[in-house]
Amino acid sequence: MNSGKMTLEIAEKAVDFALQSPCKNLTFEFQGGEPLLNFDTLKYIVEYADAHKGERHIDYTLVSNLTYLDKEILRYIKEKNIGVSTSLDGHEFIHNANRPFRGGGKTYNLVIEKINLLRKNGIYVGAIQTTSRNSLAFAKEIVDAYVNNKLEYIFIRPLTPLGCASYKWKQIGYDPEQFVDFYKNCLEYIVDINKKGKRLVEGHAAILLKKILEVSGENYMELRSPCGGTIGQIAYYYDGDIYTCDEGRMLGEMGNDSFKLGNVFKSKYEDVICSEKCKAVMSASFIEALPECCDCVYHPYCGNCPVLNLALNQDIYPRTVNNYK
Repeated sequence: MNSGKMTLEIAEKAVDFALQSPCKNLTFEFQGGEPLLNFDTLKYIVEYADAHKGERHIDYTLVSNLTYLDKEILRYIKEKNIGVSTSLDGHEFIHNANRPFRGGGKTYNLVIEKINLLRKNGIYVGAIQTTSRNSLAFAKEIVDAYVNNKLEYIFIRPLTPLGCASYKWKQIGYDPEQFVDFYKNCLEYIVDINKKGKRLVEGHAAILLKKILEVSGENYMELRSPCGGTIGQIAYYYDGDIYTCDEGRMLGEMGNDSFKLGNVFKSKYEDVICSEKCKAVMSASFIEALPECCDCVYHPYCGNCPVLNLALNQDIYPRTVNNYK
């Protein structure tokens, strides 16, 4: 248990819990830490879920830094049609600064090598960008890294002040206004790139434009009302604890279990869904009923995160507009 790796017993219980959902379409996403460090458990979850899913359809997604990707894992990913997403924070300088090996080694070239290996084997891989303070001065270079590596999708994301990031916020964090300026610079450059005939989609812009132009949106948890916590996603920690979402799990790692819903050995699905915590999360993230949001013209395109509200302001309800969610 202290190893930080989910055991096969806990994995089985987590799958059993997830399969209590009435939903006919489910997605199992493997995150970490680094999920490939526990590849045997990942395989067990896929095999066990496939054997017990009944009439359900299950998609599997891997979020990995890819450093442990080898031929065996590659074959399995392809065989099981597992979606792959990795982190690419920009060009070599920024990525190596943001994501070094524990001993200080550089990771950029290895990530690019693994991305190309996946492509060579016919496996689509998505890349996600996370913005640190180091990133703010390099909007053009970060976008160019995606273009130069033939990636057609980039998601410009703010750094969430939770977990490890919260402890180093003074070194790597920034104000919301600084991120907005950075995002504008990125988006304007991306628009110019598309005008010149190269396809590059920015994730946030795509989601918001779909809401504006089609009056519908992708099922993106952070821009739902209410948010996706518990009713759209559930996070299972390696020890079997159940959280509303990954942000709730991160807050739990910081010593605050406010968003812990139970444990796979003790809890029933219906009890978790009908719990007071689930109701509180829904109430605090229902944009149309929040005092500072209900009259805002932009609220159909916005979201609110009770976890961040609690972490930053000790209240699940937002105190101010223009925060990180």
